[in-house]
Amino acid sequence: MLKSYEAIYENGQVKWLEDTRKVTSTRVIITILEESSKSVFSHRQPPEFIEGKGKH
Repeated sequence: MLKSYEAIYENGQVKWLEDTRKVTSTRVIITILEESSKSVFSHRQPPEFIEGKGKH
């Protein structure tokens, strides 16, 4: 079964963004996402037609 985990690749190392199973050795498939001007950690923005209409 395939599992997906989010990570950042920097300077030849993978930094996991969430907890993963402890695996000592396994085969992996890595997909490189193109960088965008938005930060990986930016918050999602609601569409304009519902922005500010939520109740806290």
